[in-house]
Amino acid sequence: MITNAIDTENYAVDQRGYYGEFGGAFIPEMLHPNVEELRKSYLEIMYDEAFQKEFQQLLKDYVGRPSPLYYAKRLSEHYQTNVYLKREDLNHTGAHKVNNTIGQILMAQRLGKKRIIAETGAGQHGVATATVCALMGIDCIVYMGAIDIERQAPNVQRMKMLGAEVRPALSGSQTLKDATNEAIRDWINNPEDTHYIIGSVVGPHPYPDMVARFQSVISEEMKWQLKEQTGNENPDIIIACVGGGSNAAGAFYHYLDEKDVRLVAVEAAGLGINSGESAATSVLGTKGVIHGSRTLLMQTPDGQIVEPYSISAGLDYPGIGPLHAHLIDTGRAEAVSITDDEALKAAFFCSRQEGIIPALETAHAFAAMDHIKYTKDDVVVINLSGRGDKDLNTFIKAFDRFG
Repeated sequence: MITNAIDTENYAVDQRGYYGEFGGAFIPEMLHPNVEELRKSYLEIMYDEAFQKEFQQLLKDYVGRPSPLYYAKRLSEHYQTNVYLKREDLNHTGAHKVNNTIGQILMAQRLGKKRIIAETGAGQHGVATATVCALMGIDCIVYMGAIDIERQAPNVQRMKMLGAEVRPALSGSQTLKDATNEAIRDWINNPEDTHYIIGSVVGPHPYPDMVARFQSVISEEMKWQLKEQTGNENPDIIIACVGGGSNAAGAFYHYLDEKDVRLVAVEAAGLGINSGESAATSVLGTKGVIHGSRTLLMQTPDGQIVEPYSISAGLDYPGIGPLHAHLIDTGRAEAVSITDDEALKAAFFCSRQEGIIPALETAHAFAAMDHIKYTKDDVVVINLSGRGDKDLNTFIKAFDRFG
Protein backbone atom coordinates (compact mmCIF):
# COMPACT_ATOMS: atom_id res chain seq x y z
CA MET A 1 0.00 0.00 0.00
CA ILE A 2 1.30 3.46 -0.89
CA THR A 3 1.76 5.46 2.30
CA ASN A 4 3.38 8.72 3.31
CA ALA A 5 6.23 6.63 4.69
CA ILE A 6 7.62 6.30 1.17
CA ASP A 7 8.90 9.87 1.25
CA THR A 8 12.67 9.77 0.76
CA GLU A 9 15.15 11.69 2.86
CA ASN A 10 17.45 13.11 0.23
CA TYR A 11 15.62 12.80 -3.08
CA ALA A 12 12.04 13.82 -2.31
CA VAL A 13 10.60 16.86 -4.02
CA ASP A 14 10.69 20.00 -1.86
CA GLN A 15 7.85 22.38 -1.06
CA ARG A 16 8.50 24.39 -4.23
CA GLY A 17 8.40 21.32 -6.44
CA TYR A 18 12.15 20.96 -6.94
CA TYR A 19 14.58 18.06 -6.83
CA GLY A 20 17.76 19.95 -6.11
CA GLU A 21 17.81 22.55 -8.88
CA PHE A 22 15.44 20.66 -11.18
CA GLY A 23 11.65 20.80 -11.29
CA GLY A 24 9.29 23.65 -10.48
CA ALA A 25 6.17 24.77 -12.34
CA PHE A 26 6.77 26.98 -15.38
CA ILE A 27 3.24 27.36 -16.71
CA PRO A 28 1.03 29.83 -18.60
CA GLU A 29 -1.20 31.95 -16.40
CA MET A 30 -4.28 30.19 -17.82
CA LEU A 31 -3.14 26.89 -16.31
CA HIS A 32 -2.25 28.24 -12.89
CA PRO A 33 -5.66 27.48 -11.31
CA ASN A 34 -5.58 23.85 -12.55
CA VAL A 35 -2.02 23.17 -11.49
CA GLU A 36 -2.48 24.95 -8.16
CA GLU A 37 -5.68 23.00 -7.46
CA LEU A 38 -3.84 19.75 -8.10
CA ARG A 39 -0.80 20.80 -6.06
CA LYS A 40 -2.90 21.66 -3.04
CA SER A 41 -5.02 18.51 -3.26
CA TYR A 42 -2.97 15.60 -4.60
CA LEU A 43 -1.35 14.33 -1.43
CA GLU A 44 -4.48 14.70 0.69
CA ILE A 45 -6.55 12.87 -1.93
CA MET A 46 -3.90 10.23 -2.61
CA TYR A 47 -3.53 9.24 1.04
CA ASP A 48 -7.22 9.36 1.87
CA GLU A 49 -8.30 5.96 3.14
CA ALA A 50 -11.20 5.62 0.67
CA PHE A 51 -8.95 6.59 -2.26
CA GLN A 52 -6.31 4.07 -1.24
CA LYS A 53 -8.88 1.32 -0.86
CA GLU A 54 -10.27 1.90 -4.35
CA PHE A 55 -6.81 2.34 -5.89
CA GLN A 56 -5.42 -0.83 -4.33
CA GLN A 57 -8.52 -2.83 -5.25
CA LEU A 58 -8.26 -1.79 -8.90
CA LEU A 59 -4.52 -2.56 -8.99
CA LYS A 60 -5.25 -6.03 -7.67
CA ASP A 61 -8.45 -7.03 -9.47
CA TYR A 62 -8.27 -4.95 -12.66
CA VAL A 63 -4.57 -4.47 -13.38
CA GLY A 64 -3.52 -7.87 -12.00
CA ARG A 65 -0.94 -6.77 -9.44
CA PRO A 66 1.39 -7.71 -7.93
CA SER A 67 3.41 -8.25 -11.09
CA PRO A 68 5.83 -11.18 -10.75
CA LEU A 69 9.53 -10.84 -10.02
CA TYR A 70 10.96 -13.53 -12.26
CA TYR A 71 14.40 -15.12 -11.97
CA ALA A 72 15.66 -15.23 -15.56
CA LYS A 73 17.69 -18.45 -15.49
CA ARG A 74 19.11 -18.38 -19.01
CA LEU A 75 19.95 -14.68 -18.94
CA SER A 76 21.61 -15.24 -15.57
CA GLU A 77 23.70 -18.07 -17.00
CA HIS A 78 24.69 -15.97 -20.00
CA TYR A 79 25.74 -12.93 -17.97
CA GLN A 80 27.15 -14.97 -15.10
CA THR A 81 25.17 -13.07 -12.48
CA ASN A 82 21.65 -13.16 -11.01
CA VAL A 83 19.13 -11.45 -13.27
CA TYR A 84 15.57 -10.84 -12.13
CA LEU A 85 12.85 -9.31 -14.28
CA LYS A 86 10.09 -7.18 -12.77
CA ARG A 87 7.25 -8.21 -15.06
CA GLU A 88 5.35 -4.98 -15.68
CA ASP A 89 4.63 -6.36 -19.15
CA LEU A 90 2.08 -8.68 -17.52
CA ASN A 91 -0.10 -5.82 -16.29
CA HIS A 92 -3.45 -5.23 -17.97
CA THR A 93 -2.69 -3.14 -21.12
CA GLY A 94 0.85 -4.58 -21.28
CA ALA A 95 2.98 -2.03 -19.47
CA HIS A 96 3.60 -0.09 -16.27
CA LYS A 97 1.64 2.92 -17.52
CA VAL A 98 -1.69 1.70 -16.12
CA ASN A 99 -0.46 2.06 -12.52
CA ASN A 100 -0.43 5.82 -13.01
CA THR A 101 -3.57 6.15 -15.10
CA ILE A 102 -5.63 4.24 -12.53
CA GLY A 103 -4.40 6.66 -9.87
CA GLN A 104 -4.94 9.78 -11.96
CA ILE A 105 -8.46 8.87 -13.15
CA LEU A 106 -9.46 8.46 -9.50
CA MET A 107 -7.79 11.80 -8.77
CA ALA A 108 -9.65 13.48 -11.65
CA GLN A 109 -12.99 12.14 -10.44
CA ARG A 110 -12.40 13.58 -6.97
CA LEU A 111 -11.53 16.93 -8.54
CA GLY A 112 -14.79 16.90 -10.49
CA LYS A 113 -13.23 16.70 -13.97
CA LYS A 114 -15.41 15.38 -16.80
CA ARG A 115 -12.92 15.21 -19.66
CA ILE A 116 -9.49 13.58 -19.93
CA ILE A 117 -6.61 14.41 -22.25
CA ALA A 118 -3.27 12.65 -22.56
CA GLU A 119 -0.14 12.52 -24.67
CA THR A 120 1.54 9.34 -25.84
CA GLY A 121 4.65 8.29 -27.73
CA ALA A 122 4.85 4.51 -27.86
CA GLY A 123 1.10 4.39 -27.34
CA GLN A 124 1.18 2.46 -24.06
CA HIS A 125 0.21 5.50 -21.99
CA GLY A 126 -2.49 6.32 -24.52
CA VAL A 127 -3.88 2.81 -24.27
CA ALA A 128 -3.72 2.89 -20.48
CA THR A 129 -5.51 6.26 -20.41
CA ALA A 130 -8.17 5.12 -22.88
CA THR A 131 -8.63 2.00 -20.78
CA VAL A 132 -9.32 3.79 -17.50
CA CYS A 133 -11.56 6.34 -19.24
CA ALA A 134 -13.63 3.50 -20.66
CA LEU A 135 -13.70 1.90 -17.21
CA MET A 136 -15.04 5.10 -15.65
CA GLY A 137 -17.16 6.34 -18.57
CA ILE A 138 -15.21 9.56 -19.14
CA ASP A 139 -14.46 11.21 -22.50
CA CYS A 140 -10.84 10.68 -23.62
CA ILE A 141 -8.69 12.49 -26.16
CA VAL A 142 -5.14 11.27 -26.81
CA TYR A 143 -2.55 13.36 -28.65
CA MET A 144 0.06 11.40 -30.55
CA GLY A 145 2.75 12.42 -33.03
CA ALA A 146 1.86 11.59 -36.63
CA ILE A 147 5.06 9.56 -37.04
CA ASP A 148 4.31 7.62 -33.86
CA ILE A 149 0.77 6.94 -35.07
CA GLU A 150 2.30 5.24 -38.09
CA ARG A 151 4.95 3.20 -36.27
CA GLN A 152 2.71 2.26 -33.33
CA ALA A 153 -0.41 1.39 -35.34
CA PRO A 154 -1.56 -1.53 -33.12
CA ASN A 155 -1.78 0.75 -30.10
CA VAL A 156 -3.65 3.39 -32.08
CA GLN A 157 -6.27 0.79 -32.98
CA ARG A 158 -6.50 -0.31 -29.36
CA MET A 159 -7.15 3.27 -28.23
CA LYS A 160 -9.89 3.67 -30.82
CA MET A 161 -11.39 0.31 -29.84
CA LEU A 162 -11.58 1.62 -26.27
CA GLY A 163 -13.48 4.69 -27.41
CA ALA A 164 -10.73 7.31 -27.32
CA GLU A 165 -10.24 9.98 -29.95
CA VAL A 166 -6.64 9.97 -31.23
CA ARG A 167 -5.52 13.37 -32.50
CA PRO A 168 -2.29 13.58 -34.54
CA ALA A 169 0.41 16.12 -33.71
CA LEU A 170 1.62 17.47 -37.04
CA SER A 171 4.22 19.98 -35.88
CA GLY A 172 7.96 19.62 -35.21
CA SER A 173 9.27 16.08 -35.34
CA GLN A 174 5.69 14.75 -35.02
CA THR A 175 6.65 12.61 -32.03
CA LEU A 176 6.23 12.64 -28.23
CA LYS A 177 7.43 16.20 -27.62
CA ASP A 178 4.93 17.55 -30.12
CA ALA A 179 2.08 15.42 -28.76
CA THR A 180 2.79 16.92 -25.34
CA ASN A 181 2.72 20.43 -26.80
CA GLU A 182 -0.70 19.77 -28.34
CA ALA A 183 -2.07 18.33 -25.10
CA ILE A 184 -0.93 21.40 -23.17
CA ARG A 185 -2.59 23.68 -25.74
CA ASP A 186 -5.82 21.73 -25.31
CA TRP A 187 -5.58 22.08 -21.53
CA ILE A 188 -5.07 25.84 -21.81
CA ASN A 189 -8.23 26.06 -23.93
CA ASN A 190 -10.29 23.81 -21.65
CA PRO A 191 -9.11 24.51 -18.11
CA GLU A 192 -12.38 24.10 -16.23
CA ASP A 193 -13.57 20.57 -16.97
CA THR A 194 -10.37 18.86 -18.19
CA HIS A 195 -7.71 16.86 -16.37
CA TYR A 196 -4.45 16.18 -18.18
CA ILE A 197 -3.16 12.70 -17.36
CA ILE A 198 0.57 13.13 -17.94
CA GLY A 199 2.15 9.75 -18.57
CA SER A 200 5.62 10.27 -17.20
CA VAL A 201 7.54 12.01 -14.40
CA VAL A 202 7.64 15.23 -16.42
CA GLY A 203 5.65 18.44 -16.51
CA PRO A 204 5.00 21.07 -13.86
CA HIS A 205 4.93 20.21 -10.16
CA PRO A 206 3.13 18.22 -8.79
CA TYR A 207 3.07 15.86 -11.80
CA PRO A 208 6.60 14.40 -11.48
CA ASP A 209 6.06 13.64 -7.79
CA MET A 210 2.49 12.39 -8.23
CA VAL A 211 3.36 10.04 -11.09
CA ALA A 212 6.41 8.72 -9.21
CA ARG A 213 4.24 7.97 -6.18
CA PHE A 214 1.68 6.09 -8.25
CA GLN A 215 4.46 4.11 -9.95
CA SER A 216 6.26 3.43 -6.65
CA VAL A 217 4.13 0.31 -6.32
CA ILE A 218 6.80 -1.30 -8.54
CA SER A 219 9.67 -0.93 -6.06
CA GLU A 220 7.31 -1.49 -3.13
CA GLU A 221 6.59 -4.97 -4.49
CA MET A 222 10.23 -5.57 -5.43
CA LYS A 223 11.28 -5.20 -1.80
CA TRP A 224 9.11 -8.00 -0.43
CA GLN A 225 9.53 -10.15 -3.54
CA LEU A 226 13.33 -9.96 -3.29
CA LYS A 227 13.16 -10.69 0.44
CA GLU A 228 11.04 -13.73 -0.32
CA GLN A 229 13.33 -15.02 -3.10
CA THR A 230 16.81 -13.97 -1.98
CA GLY A 231 16.51 -13.21 1.74
CA ASN A 232 17.44 -9.56 1.14
CA GLU A 233 15.00 -6.85 0.08
CA ASN A 234 17.75 -4.79 -1.57
CA PRO A 235 19.18 -5.76 -4.96
CA ASP A 236 22.68 -4.69 -5.98
CA ILE A 237 21.60 -3.06 -9.26
CA ILE A 238 18.30 -1.82 -10.70
CA ILE A 239 18.16 -1.12 -14.45
CA ALA A 240 15.34 0.76 -16.16
CA CYS A 241 14.92 2.62 -19.43
CA VAL A 242 14.33 6.37 -19.29
CA GLY A 243 12.51 8.60 -21.74
CA GLY A 244 10.63 10.84 -19.38
CA GLY A 245 11.25 8.14 -16.82
CA SER A 246 8.08 6.90 -15.08
CA ASN A 247 8.97 3.21 -15.04
CA ALA A 248 12.45 4.05 -13.75
CA ALA A 249 11.01 6.36 -11.09
CA GLY A 250 8.75 3.54 -9.92
CA ALA A 251 11.55 0.98 -9.89
CA PHE A 252 13.98 3.30 -8.09
CA TYR A 253 11.58 4.95 -5.63
CA HIS A 254 11.95 2.83 -2.50
CA TYR A 255 15.69 2.57 -3.04
CA LEU A 256 16.57 6.22 -3.55
CA ASP A 257 18.17 6.52 -0.12
CA GLU A 258 19.71 3.02 -0.22
CA LYS A 259 23.17 4.04 -1.39
CA ASP A 260 24.33 0.43 -1.70
CA VAL A 261 21.76 -0.10 -4.48
CA ARG A 262 23.07 1.07 -7.87
CA LEU A 263 20.49 2.80 -10.05
CA VAL A 264 21.04 2.58 -13.80
CA ALA A 265 19.02 4.86 -16.08
CA VAL A 266 19.16 3.76 -19.72
CA GLU A 267 18.58 6.28 -22.49
CA ALA A 268 18.27 6.00 -26.25
CA ALA A 269 21.41 6.88 -28.21
CA GLY A 270 19.57 6.40 -31.52
CA LEU A 271 22.12 6.18 -34.33
CA GLY A 272 24.90 7.15 -31.92
CA ILE A 273 25.35 9.77 -29.22
CA ASN A 274 27.12 12.23 -31.51
CA SER A 275 25.33 11.27 -34.72
CA GLY A 276 22.82 14.09 -34.59
CA GLU A 277 20.11 11.39 -34.39
CA SER A 278 19.94 10.64 -30.68
CA ALA A 279 17.92 11.09 -27.48
CA ALA A 280 20.78 10.72 -25.00
CA THR A 281 19.73 13.64 -22.82
CA SER A 282 22.09 12.94 -19.94
CA VAL A 283 25.07 13.34 -22.29
CA LEU A 284 23.77 15.92 -24.75
CA GLY A 285 21.46 17.90 -22.50
CA THR A 286 21.96 21.14 -20.62
CA LYS A 287 19.77 22.77 -17.99
CA GLY A 288 16.62 24.28 -19.41
CA VAL A 289 12.83 24.36 -19.24
CA ILE A 290 10.49 22.08 -21.17
CA HIS A 291 6.81 21.30 -20.65
CA GLY A 292 6.62 23.12 -17.36
CA SER A 293 9.73 22.04 -15.47
CA ARG A 294 13.44 22.78 -15.30
CA THR A 295 15.47 19.74 -16.24
CA LEU A 296 18.20 18.44 -18.53
CA LEU A 297 17.21 19.21 -22.08
CA MET A 298 18.66 18.78 -25.56
CA GLN A 299 18.83 22.35 -26.86
CA THR A 300 20.87 24.74 -28.95
CA PRO A 301 23.02 27.44 -27.28
CA ASP A 302 20.16 29.92 -27.77
CA GLY A 303 17.63 27.62 -26.14
CA GLN A 304 15.90 26.03 -29.14
CA ILE A 305 14.95 22.38 -28.63
CA VAL A 306 17.04 19.87 -30.56
CA GLU A 307 14.79 17.24 -32.13
CA PRO A 308 15.45 13.85 -30.54
CA TYR A 309 15.54 10.55 -32.36
CA SER A 310 15.16 6.92 -31.33
CA ILE A 311 13.78 3.84 -33.01
CA SER A 312 11.74 3.55 -29.82
CA ALA A 313 8.73 5.86 -29.82
CA GLY A 314 8.65 6.02 -26.02
CA LEU A 315 12.24 7.20 -25.61
CA ASP A 316 12.58 9.94 -28.24
CA TYR A 317 11.98 12.81 -25.82
CA PRO A 318 14.45 15.73 -25.70
CA GLY A 319 14.45 15.92 -21.90
CA ILE A 320 14.15 13.70 -18.83
CA GLY A 321 12.08 14.02 -15.70
CA PRO A 322 13.50 16.39 -13.07
CA LEU A 323 13.92 13.57 -10.54
CA HIS A 324 16.18 11.71 -12.98
CA ALA A 325 18.05 14.89 -13.87
CA HIS A 326 18.77 15.31 -10.15
CA LEU A 327 19.78 11.66 -9.69
CA ILE A 328 22.18 11.84 -12.63
CA ASP A 329 23.48 15.31 -11.75
CA THR A 330 24.31 14.20 -8.19
CA GLY A 331 25.80 10.88 -9.29
CA ARG A 332 23.12 8.85 -7.49
CA ALA A 333 22.13 7.22 -10.79
CA GLU A 334 24.36 6.01 -13.62
CA ALA A 335 23.30 6.93 -17.13
CA VAL A 336 23.84 4.47 -19.98
CA SER A 337 23.14 5.30 -23.64
CA ILE A 338 22.05 2.49 -25.98
CA THR A 339 21.84 2.65 -29.78
CA ASP A 340 18.98 1.42 -31.94
CA ASP A 341 20.97 -1.60 -33.08
CA GLU A 342 21.99 -2.53 -29.54
CA ALA A 343 18.35 -2.37 -28.45
CA LEU A 344 17.17 -4.49 -31.39
CA LYS A 345 19.87 -7.06 -30.69
CA ALA A 346 18.86 -7.19 -27.03
CA ALA A 347 15.18 -7.58 -27.92
CA PHE A 348 15.90 -10.64 -30.09
CA PHE A 349 18.27 -12.05 -27.48
CA CYS A 350 15.75 -11.73 -24.65
CA SER A 351 13.04 -13.26 -26.81
CA ARG A 352 15.17 -16.30 -27.66
CA GLN A 353 16.65 -16.72 -24.18
CA GLU A 354 13.57 -16.29 -22.01
CA GLY A 355 10.54 -16.55 -24.28
CA ILE A 356 9.65 -12.93 -23.52
CA ILE A 357 9.36 -10.34 -26.29
CA PRO A 358 10.10 -6.97 -24.64
CA ALA A 359 9.00 -3.57 -25.80
CA LEU A 360 11.67 -1.66 -27.71
CA GLU A 361 11.89 0.76 -24.79
CA THR A 362 12.58 -2.09 -22.36
CA ALA A 363 15.07 -3.65 -24.77
CA HIS A 364 17.33 -0.65 -24.14
CA ALA A 365 17.44 -1.65 -20.46
CA PHE A 366 18.39 -5.22 -21.37
CA ALA A 367 21.18 -3.95 -23.63
CA ALA A 368 22.71 -2.09 -20.68
CA MET A 369 23.93 -5.43 -19.31
CA ASP A 370 26.73 -5.25 -21.90
CA HIS A 371 27.81 -1.81 -20.64
CA ILE A 372 27.86 -2.03 -16.84
CA LYS A 373 30.04 -3.89 -14.36
CA TYR A 374 28.69 -6.52 -12.00
CA THR A 375 29.87 -9.65 -10.17
CA LYS A 376 28.64 -13.22 -10.16
CA ASP A 377 27.03 -12.72 -6.75
CA ASP A 378 25.15 -9.54 -7.64
CA VAL A 379 21.37 -9.41 -7.79
CA VAL A 380 20.36 -7.37 -10.85
CA VAL A 381 16.74 -6.34 -11.37
CA ILE A 382 15.70 -5.20 -14.84
CA ASN A 383 12.35 -3.44 -14.93
CA LEU A 384 10.57 -5.12 -17.83
CA SER A 385 8.36 -2.12 -18.38
CA GLY A 386 6.33 -3.32 -21.38
CA ARG A 387 5.70 -6.11 -23.84
CA GLY A 388 6.74 -6.00 -27.46
CA ASP A 389 3.49 -6.70 -29.31
CA LYS A 390 3.31 -3.05 -30.38
CA ASP A 391 6.82 -3.22 -31.88
CA LEU A 392 6.45 -6.38 -33.97
CA ASN A 393 6.46 -4.46 -37.26
CA THR A 394 9.79 -2.90 -36.32
CA PHE A 395 11.17 -6.27 -35.22
CA ILE A 396 10.03 -7.92 -38.47
CA LYS A 397 11.93 -5.31 -40.49
CA ALA A 398 15.05 -6.13 -38.45
CA PHE A 399 14.82 -9.90 -38.89
CA ASP A 400 17.43 -10.09 -41.62
CA ARG A 401 20.05 -8.49 -39.38
CA PHE A 402 19.15 -9.79 -35.94
CA GLY A 403 16.76 -12.72 -36.38
